[in-house]
Amino acid sequence: MFEASLSLSEPKLVLSLFGTQDQHLRVLRDALGVSITHRNGEIRVTGDETSVSQATEALEHLKYLVQRHGNLSPNDVALIVARVQGANSDLGKAQIDISHAGKNIRPRTQGQAMYVDSIRNHDLTLATGPAGTGKTYLAVALAVESLKHQRVRKIVLVRPAVEAGESLGFLPGDLRDKINPYLRPLLDATHEMLDYDQVRQYMEQEIIEVLPLAYMRGRTLNESFIILDEAQNTTISQMKMFLTRMGEKSKIVVSGDTTQTDLPGNVPSGLTDAIQRLKKIKGVSEVRLTGADIVRHRLVQDIVRAYESDQTRGAKRQVRN
Repeated sequence: MFEASLSLSEPKLVLSLFGTQDQHLRVLRDALGVSITHRNGEIRVTGDETSVSQATEALEHLKYLVQRHGNLSPNDVALIVARVQGANSDLGKAQIDISHAGKNIRPRTQGQAMYVDSIRNHDLTLATGPAGTGKTYLAVALAVESLKHQRVRKIVLVRPAVEAGESLGFLPGDLRDKINPYLRPLLDATHEMLDYDQVRQYMEQEIIEVLPLAYMRGRTLNESFIILDEAQNTTISQMKMFLTRMGEKSKIVVSGDTTQTDLPGNVPSGLTDAIQRLKKIKGVSEVRLTGADIVRHRLVQDIVRAYESDQTRGAKRQVRN
């Protein structure tokens, strides 16, 4: 018999997490064969090792959804249960054929495995999730894998040049020097997959392009793996312009965190709009990563939750006013 515990920083979330008359809790217990109890802000899960692991992961995902949205639907619970029950097989299938500096690159959570699977099986994937969930890293890894196996001829990495509360316009240097800070995260991810000299050679040959979103206008990209990072900072017209660059035998991944938009307050996000506008189109997939998929330093999950709980309280105050 194994046991695991999960803390609730806000005990008042228990009702939303467990559901009316514990309906969500009963689904977890019945589907995963575990015992779940709550006392003094701590949830305890007991059962066999595999079931406890699955139930704990499910509770982490559901807790994140409650903190972000305030409630859960029965469909949310069913999807998360199905997600964790398929974790072992999906993680194995989602192995990425890239190894650099002796390190194999692979998804580390069930959510990341679903993200990898979605990219492989759809021409357009729209991904949302908080910092540290591997949105950019895994997309770049799959792009390099596609290039390695000659499924594409080039990789195009794109970012909107929107300032995150800072002004970079007065930095010294030419245009490339000024936009480099915006593109640095994409370059960093690329160097995690390939040697520095190889990246430089590919960039000189334009096999890999890293450029601001504005530079995409007027282009058509065939046989390309195209990644738009920080897509929450695009406007609706920019998103339309970007998505219509897709040419024959190309694949697009659009990723961002819709809770960290740096657009002016009255400007809607192109990413949020695209998710709603394109959700019924065949060949388009949406993936929502959660706090349970964060794989950076262990403190990042707690930091994300702390800020999100503050945003939730602010939203509730606005509703009351």
